[in-house]
Amino acid sequence: MKIFYCFLVFVVSVISGFAQQSDSLRTELLSQVNVTANRITVQTLETAGSISVISSQNSKVWQPRTTPEALMGTTGVFVQKTTHGAGSPFLRGLTGNQTLILIDGIRLNNSTFRYGPNQYLNTIDPFAIEKMEVLRGGGSVAYGSDALGGTFQLLTSNPSFSEKLTVHGRAVGRYSTGDMEKTLRTGLEVSASRVAFSGGLSVRNFGDLIGGDTTGRQSPSGYKDRAFDAKLLLRVSDSWSLTVAHQSVRQRHVPLYYRYKLENFALNEFNPQNRSLSYFKLKGGTPRKWASEISLTGSWQTTKEGRLSRKTGSSSLRTETDKVKTAGLIFNVQSDITGFWKASSGIEIYNDLIKSNKTDQVAGGSPVYGRGLYPDDSKYLNYAIYTLHRLRLDNLQFSFGGRFNGFRIDVSDEVLGKVLVKPKALVGNASVSYLIREKSNFYGSFHSGFRAPNIDDMGTLGIVDFRYELPAYDLKPEASYNFEVGYKFRSKSLAIGAALFQNNLRNLITRVQVKGQKIDGIDVYRKENVERAYIRGGELEAEYMFSGNWKLYGGGAYNFGKNVTKNEPVRRIPPLNGRLGVEYRKLRWYVRPEVWFADQQTRLAAGDLGDNRIPKGGTPGWVVVNLMAGYEAKHFAVNAVAQNLTNKDYRTHGSGINGVGRSLWLTLTTRF
Repeated sequence: MKIFYCFLVFVVSVISGFAQQSDSLRTELLSQVNVTANRITVQTLETAGSISVISSQNSKVWQPRTTPEALMGTTGVFVQKTTHGAGSPFLRGLTGNQTLILIDGIRLNNSTFRYGPNQYLNTIDPFAIEKMEVLRGGGSVAYGSDALGGTFQLLTSNPSFSEKLTVHGRAVGRYSTGDMEKTLRTGLEVSASRVAFSGGLSVRNFGDLIGGDTTGRQSPSGYKDRAFDAKLLLRVSDSWSLTVAHQSVRQRHVPLYYRYKLENFALNEFNPQNRSLSYFKLKGGTPRKWASEISLTGSWQTTKEGRLSRKTGSSSLRTETDKVKTAGLIFNVQSDITGFWKASSGIEIYNDLIKSNKTDQVAGGSPVYGRGLYPDDSKYLNYAIYTLHRLRLDNLQFSFGGRFNGFRIDVSDEVLGKVLVKPKALVGNASVSYLIREKSNFYGSFHSGFRAPNIDDMGTLGIVDFRYELPAYDLKPEASYNFEVGYKFRSKSLAIGAALFQNNLRNLITRVQVKGQKIDGIDVYRKENVERAYIRGGELEAEYMFSGNWKLYGGGAYNFGKNVTKNEPVRRIPPLNGRLGVEYRKLRWYVRPEVWFADQQTRLAAGDLGDNRIPKGGTPGWVVVNLMAGYEAKHFAVNAVAQNLTNKDYRTHGSGINGVGRSLWLTLTTRF
């Protein structure tokens, strides 16, 4: 708490001194543009909502090991790590299948996304990302199911056209003390007047994560990662372009560390953990106001998750495999209705096919085949129509929109029988902003959201999150009603963003214990729509540039969640957390010391008390000091990150593995 109060004092002091300081430099905070909030390009300052934009420049400085870790320190984002090969970001107290992840506008979330923390964001190669946009508290109208807490959009790098044929290349090498990371990334870009291509290959070997103070090496936690991406841009005409892209990630032997440490497993790992995405996007403009820009995106995405497990002292090896194939189609039309009225409307269709199986193999015996975690050959159709509008009248700006979403869930299973469910949802949003001289934005907004029941909710049979779960089918969509007020200010040297929100949650799907029933000594649960809850809180961030070369920055977020039905805290609510830092840049050099902090979390739900990853009495608070420095030249760059200088032993709330201890991460980049 003391650090957060210091941050408030810092904000007050820079505001009071603002009139006396130079405006020669421009702040980065709030000056970027985003596409996530309204499906059209809008400056972040003018957005009637809380959105963070993490640029590639920030990633170059921080040099994140993985995509989840690239979000660490972002205002309003709290990253939980079940294991070293995972990372699940919380938005306003929610995570897992209650937050939505997009890649270039395409849903990463599929019908098997689990409730609570998961590892799926870690299957996106951070080297392929150009920019990340984080919309807190919204996204269902624009993008559909799952955006109860908010929306993450990851935008990959695009090659650029050039008048003459040009070829550029890049190679990146990274090493960490203790052999915690050995990475090599190579990339190539070829540009011409009508054709542009970029591609890259990442080879990453992660050793066991070494914690701070008394923790030491956390084994087993290391794994191997291979990633490939390619993108081709064709200029079909002066106003039309075609993008064809592919990306894939293959991860091997990803241990779930806490299961070895706390649950008596001799083997428990994801193997393999694969994802691939191929898509095309045809985009162009027309002279008609109702269709100033049209885009058509078709995608094909596959995920494969294998799970291997064997208890200590047992000779029985269990192998589970889930495969999901998703075909998607998005048709979007942007309209410049008048000079002050813009709109974005369209249709979306996604269709999942799930294959799931399980094999038990005793040493020396024949394999026994059985039902997988999900019903085999399940089908999940997701279709929608939406429209979003933005009106600017002098200093007032109005935004509103609506979405109808339907689903067809087709399950045929020996436990459930044949089930056909067709849930539907209708959601809307509205906001108003008062803009003053392109510097200030007072806003209020309302977003309704939903999460349709998925195959993981309906068809799970087996041990999940230290419980035995039975299938359920009579489920309705979860609903959220998010209210927010905020203020944004930006000048050349100072930027401030503040927001207060309350998110009312209804029809929450939760596991309910089946009384008197145990399987292999484990309590049995089934999911039901039984809970109401609310999460309220506040967020504050600021950035101040002075003396030509210096920048002060910081941010913090607080969430308070209550399960009204059970009269207890909402599960896994992050504590007060944030960061403070200062950066100095001169010519090609920079240095950036930074402090991360989190208060203790002692407000625990019954599910938290039974979670062996959370210490008895709650998760202690912590303060971690990092130091980043680097030199950037035309053809090469050297970046160094010294993490956890005090070697603090810490764990983010709900994680199954401790954070990294004192260590040095060195990255060398060469370009031609």
